[in-house]
Amino acid sequence: MGWNPDTDALAQILGLLRESQSPDTIVQQTVQQKLEELNKFTDFNKYLIYVLTKLTSEDEPTRSLSGLILKNNVKAHFHQFPPDVAQFIKAECLSAVGDPSPLIRATVGILITTTASKGELSSWPELLPRLCEMLDSADYNVCEVSTITILDGARQKYYIICVYKRSKELGRLSGKCPSVLCDSLHIRSGQRRVPYNIPYDIFVLTSQGEFTIDAFLQNLFHLAMDDDPDVRKNVCRALVMLLDAHISSLIPHMHNIIEYMMIRTQDPDENVALEACEFWLSLAEHPICKETLKPHLPKLIPILVRGMKYSEIDIILLKGDVEEDESVPDRSEDIKPWFHKSRHTIRHEPMENGGSGEEFPDDESDDGLDDDSSLSDWNLRKCSAAALDVLANVFRDDMLPVILPILKETLFHQEWEIRESGILALGAIAEGCMNGMTQHLPELIPYLISCLKDKKALVRSITCWTLSRYCHWAVVLPDHSYLKPLMYELLKCVLDSNKRVQEAACSAFATLEEEACTELVPYLADILKTLVFAFRKYQAKNLLILYDAIGTLADSVGNYLNKEEYIQMLMPPLIEKWNVLKDEDKDLFPLLEVSYFTPSQNIQPYFFTIVCDELLDFYCMISLISLFCEAPGAQQSAMNTQDFMIALDVWLRAHGHCGQTLNQTMAHAQNPEQFEAADKDFMIVSLDLLSGLAEGLNGHVGQLVQQSNIMQLLYQAMQDPMPEVRQSSFALLGDLTKACFQHVAPCISEFMPILGQNLNPELISVCNNATWAIGEISVKLGPEMRVYVNLVLTDLIFIINKPNTPKTLLENTAITIGRLGYVCPNEVAPLLQQFIRQWCISLRNIRDNEEKDSAFRGVCNMISVNPGGVVEDFIFFCDAIASWVNPKQDLKEMFHKILHCFKEQVGEENWKRFTEQFPPPLKERLTQQYGV
Repeated sequence: MGWNPDTDALAQILGLLRESQSPDTIVQQTVQQKLEELNKFTDFNKYLIYVLTKLTSEDEPTRSLSGLILKNNVKAHFHQFPPDVAQFIKAECLSAVGDPSPLIRATVGILITTTASKGELSSWPELLPRLCEMLDSADYNVCEVSTITILDGARQKYYIICVYKRSKELGRLSGKCPSVLCDSLHIRSGQRRVPYNIPYDIFVLTSQGEFTIDAFLQNLFHLAMDDDPDVRKNVCRALVMLLDAHISSLIPHMHNIIEYMMIRTQDPDENVALEACEFWLSLAEHPICKETLKPHLPKLIPILVRGMKYSEIDIILLKGDVEEDESVPDRSEDIKPWFHKSRHTIRHEPMENGGSGEEFPDDESDDGLDDDSSLSDWNLRKCSAAALDVLANVFRDDMLPVILPILKETLFHQEWEIRESGILALGAIAEGCMNGMTQHLPELIPYLISCLKDKKALVRSITCWTLSRYCHWAVVLPDHSYLKPLMYELLKCVLDSNKRVQEAACSAFATLEEEACTELVPYLADILKTLVFAFRKYQAKNLLILYDAIGTLADSVGNYLNKEEYIQMLMPPLIEKWNVLKDEDKDLFPLLEVSYFTPSQNIQPYFFTIVCDELLDFYCMISLISLFCEAPGAQQSAMNTQDFMIALDVWLRAHGHCGQTLNQTMAHAQNPEQFEAADKDFMIVSLDLLSGLAEGLNGHVGQLVQQSNIMQLLYQAMQDPMPEVRQSSFALLGDLTKACFQHVAPCISEFMPILGQNLNPELISVCNNATWAIGEISVKLGPEMRVYVNLVLTDLIFIINKPNTPKTLLENTAITIGRLGYVCPNEVAPLLQQFIRQWCISLRNIRDNEEKDSAFRGVCNMISVNPGGVVEDFIFFCDAIASWVNPKQDLKEMFHKILHCFKEQVGEENWKRFTEQFPPPLKERLTQQYGV
């Protein structure tokens, strides 16, 4: 290019690069300022690329740092580079692709990808041809970097555009690149793994391949039986990716592919077997699975069950020979990192339960091994169990003729390892094959309960999990003949001497609590005795699971737990935990997750501490709070001194966390070099605690709000850039609105615009809580809400009509629209036709409650204002009315009036023809309830 650096300038830049690696913060800051000043000189970037690619006498960290600084400059200012500088950088990058240093090669690859992404490939036409040529290089270093660079570019979709859509600009390159990639599968053994990885990434990123996949498949099959396990693993991986991206191309070969993948699922190398086992998970997602795989089930299912058996090394890693370890303290590294998940504010209960979301039991090692060797990672056992699970959901009872003989053999096998794998298999098929398994459960459940006494802890552990998958069957039987022994044997396992069994039993018992609900009320004393005793036995890790079990119990039995004798059993261990933790201790998180019972109106006043909220997979925690409960007929009064002081202590602690986090966030924004970024987990969980306090204390929380600046903190939190913070702040706003609107009302004009800005369905939980808060404010504000209707209504209508909107968000949106119509019918009714159909569909499946009541009153008001808006979708409104089990009398009269008005309007004959469209149950219900 004819450019040579100035010696003095080069020496100055090298000096700065070396100084920037100093551990001294002040030196680093000074160097950073000087480097930023040098950016004003156009040739500075030429010096940086020169140091990276030409100055081989310099140490590698300095050269790499030069390249990374250049990368940042390219990312920020590439379009401002003079043409000669940009061209010089491109040429030097390509010349250094094969640098002997891995660090420099990696830096060059990153720089190429960044430059291509900023400058676009149309301005670098020689890039792809050169990279494709390099794939055939005899120099492994050149081949490696060109491969990784194309792969990285493909993932960013920059190269894909050129390879597949710019054939006019790049001539035959669109056919050149894939053919080179396919051909490169045949190169020397030492190189074939790297280029081999490219094609399937490209396949996944493109909607359709413009080259012959058959040629690529032929090369894959050529390598299918390779001696190198890494090659076999990559062949399996490519087939899985092709299955997801180009299944139509695989269909002609599917029989042979399935046969091959069954062989590889049994590969002696577990990494290969795991990669092959992923194939069954992917295949199950495609409609062709049932027809294609059915002939192979008798051969495949035994392979999967065998893959679920612990190997000898698994047992060693899991310390499967250690039966009693409850007295061994947990180390901090043994406990998984805890990530707070803020609760979703859902104020109504759908009639249908969603999927269980259950995961396969975690074979977590307690030996402190690194993650890459711990059995808590995804492994062949888990993948095999997951594959059996998804296939059971595909084939349903059609799988039973194959699996039942295998279960009969494995469940009663003398070798405990095989018996354990059979119990796992039985649990894996529970969801998909439940109908067909029901006839076998009277025999299987007692057998599984007996396995809870097995001498091997790993058998007891997996049995807990499998029983949790079938406990619904035991719960629904009226005489508790299976529920009672199941419950008591699980409780015994809760107190097991093995920590793994304790964990599995607690998790299973939490599932049983969710299924049984108030069926457990007769046994509450025994349950609480066991759980409280477990506080004295459990180490730190299992205490988290124990908190979940207690919290889920509270959720499931509700006010039946609201007895002084039960509270006195629960309080001591919880209060002790609360008092010993410091404010900066993240173990506070479990004690800050809260949900509250509604005070009972028929018991004597007493100090009530409650537990629970269902959060995380099984890390759902508990908290303490004082809740005042009135005597029968007593009017609500101020909390007594003891109650108030305890509630105030919790409030101030959580309030303090919010204030500290907000102050640190502001300080970091103003001076990031002096102040670290705040850890917002404390703030999120504290907002949730404050929200729970507001919900639990109801009107009493006003005394706490009055003595704090929570409204100012809430205003700041609602504008935080972190979605989780906004999500929790909107939940708190809604709860404060319900509990003490007099303190919220002065801030409504500031809060409403923020709520409107967060009606973004892409952030589901944030949008959900903002929507719910708007609805609560509407009910409290009444007709004065009219000034804010236009601020939110358009977005709410968009959300309710958006395809694939999650069910809970649809329901909350419908309720809020209904509430807006309840208080401001004249403002909302003109748009009734735009949302009424989806509104009715969204709310037909929720149970009768106050929110549903106010929403339907709102729709009735809107129909009165604009009856024409519902005419085209009146059948949906009729269906929604029929969803009510027991509406209040005045609401029922509103329904009656609307139905009969429409009947009179259209005439008897037209109404008769109209109602003939109704499903028989709907027609019968409307006739019985409303006489139409």
